[in-house]
Order: sequence, then structure tokens, then C-alpha cells
Amino acid sequence: MEEFDLIVAQQPQWVQIWMNILMVGAFILPITLLIWRQTRVVAVICILGGVLAGIGVMLIFTQMGFVRLMGLGHVLVWTPLALYLWKQQSRPEVPMPPKWIIRAVLLTIAISLAFDYVDVIRYLLGDRTPVPVPA
Repeated sequence: MEEFDLIVAQQPQWVQIWMNILMVGAFILPITLLIWRQTRVVAVICILGGVLAGIGVMLIFTQMGFVRLMGLGHVLVWTPLALYLWKQQSRPEVPMPPKWIIRAVLLTIAISLAFDYVDVIRYLLGDRTPVPVPA
């Protein structure tokens, strides 16, 4: 984990900012959904999804290094989670504040998935060089 953090710290500033946004949107905001009875199951599913996606990313990192395939952990877990959240945000019994939180989580995950799908596809098409790390 320390090596991963060091590599992220060497990435361009926008990547570091995005990582912070990702932490808030995909890992902290779902915890707030525990406040409402109607979204407690959604919160638990989001938290588990975040943990599983993180484990997937870190497993690929420890086995292969900082490669484009790391996004596969997100793709496999967050794609079905995004579909689930899309359905949950329109449930009539869910109050408006948690609906907006669900939408913020969904938007964060969707943006991450856009990057992840591109990276995974590039990897599968043969771009297997490690992601460049600035010196």
C-alpha cells in the first residue's frame, strides 16, 4: 500500500485531486446513507462494493504493478453497483437528501468507470506497459 501511495503522489496534480474526490464520493458518502432507514441496505452494498473494488485494484497492483489493468477491479464490481444505484435513486420511498447522495456516489463511480473502461480496453488491446510514473 505504501508503494501505491508513493506512485499516486508522483502522478500529475489532477490525478491526486481525482483520487481525493473518489475517496469522498465512493467511500465516505455511502457511509452517510446509513442515517436513513430507507437507504441502509444501499449503504452497506456501496461500502462492500468499495471494499471489494479496492481489494481487486490492490491485488492487480501487487501482482502486476501500476498497469492499466488495475481498473478491472472497479469495472467488475462498480458496473453492477452503478446499475443498482441508478435504480435506487428513483425509489419513491427514499427521501430527497439520500437520493442526492446516491446520485453523487453514482456520478463519482461513473466517472471512475469511464477512466477504468478505457484503461482496461487499452490493456486488452495490447498496451501492457506500466503506467508512466514521473521521476
